[in-house]
Amino acid sequence: MIQLDRRLFLKSAALIGCSAAAHPLTSTITFAALPADSRLVVIILRGAMDGLDAIQPYGDPMLAKLRQNISVGPDNGALDLDGFYALHPRLAPLKPLWDKGELAFAHAVSTPYRDKRSHFDGQDLLEAGSGNDLPIDWRSGGWLNRMLQAMPGSTAETAYAVGVEPMRILSGEAAHLGWAPRASLALSPQAQMLFDHVYHDDPIFREAARDAFRIAAETDQTAMTKGPTADATALGAFAATRLNAQSRIAAFSLSGWDSHANQPNVLGRALDNLAAAIIALRDGLGANWGSTTVLAMTEFGRTVRENGSGGTDHGTGGALLMAGGAIRGGRAFGDWPGLADGQLYADRDLLPTRDVRAYAAWALRGQFGIGKDVLERTIFPGLDLGHDPKILA
Repeated sequence: MIQLDRRLFLKSAALIGCSAAAHPLTSTITFAALPADSRLVVIILRGAMDGLDAIQPYGDPMLAKLRQNISVGPDNGALDLDGFYALHPRLAPLKPLWDKGELAFAHAVSTPYRDKRSHFDGQDLLEAGSGNDLPIDWRSGGWLNRMLQAMPGSTAETAYAVGVEPMRILSGEAAHLGWAPRASLALSPQAQMLFDHVYHDDPIFREAARDAFRIAAETDQTAMTKGPTADATALGAFAATRLNAQSRIAAFSLSGWDSHANQPNVLGRALDNLAAAIIALRDGLGANWGSTTVLAMTEFGRTVRENGSGGTDHGTGGALLMAGGAIRGGRAFGDWPGLADGQLYADRDLLPTRDVRAYAAWALRGQFGIGKDVLERTIFPGLDLGHDPKILA
């Protein structure tokens, strides 16, 4: 991570107009520039999304039997996709993307992580892109950073990590700047006078920083008045501005997926944010949406059976959601393992039928032309790439 001194801040301010400081977002967002027109957005869904609820395999009769208090299927408001799967009603804003072939998903996916079901370990493995080796040696960085290092001619000079804590998915030798949103940028009159005095002879930096303080205050006020998805919308919109400029990689996280109790409300709020972020990306990218792949990934799935608190517990197999104009959407990918007795993992979870890293790897190969050997040995060590699922148009 490059230290953010005043000259480096001046350089970044000239590139992005200090907009990184303007967005009151609780998650981390990371950018990287690449010499390509393709764009990749990775969204980490922290807390383990229940893929069986977000994208409901209602055509499997066991789902309704195992979840009698969690609504399932079109009869309960879900949007039918193909006669077997249905989209959770809170993802209704994304249904037009499905209809246009710009939304897809893969069920029964997971990282190599098994059985311990720790959010922290699961997220570390997801962002490291490695096998089931704990503790993780982060010296090689996250898998997006290793991708940058493996691409001749790539640059990370416009890479940013914006958030309270860094995203390990892009940590590593490829340098990136850091900025923590929600840090107060308001200055008292006395502090403003001191600031003006210190930077009196550096008018470019002085004016850029003043803009950052002003925009941060304005955006904070906007977020407070625009409702519960304002942060997610701002996150997607800001990512789009960078992807429309020099950046070609964006990674950010959305939290709030840990639905042990009261799942309809907990998951509903999280799905609202995911839909808002993706729609903001689509709207902000404009014509560049056509060259964009969005991967929304989570550390693991949740139990097939509901618990006594109206929720679900930590599981194994989950779902990967894909969006963007570069996606071959309007379809489900992967092999459905079934939910009957003898078909579950450890008699409790959806059985993973494919490594989620394989989908990410094939996206990198299709978007940026990275070789199979590099993908399996360097970017995702130990991965068996397997057959091409042909997720890209």
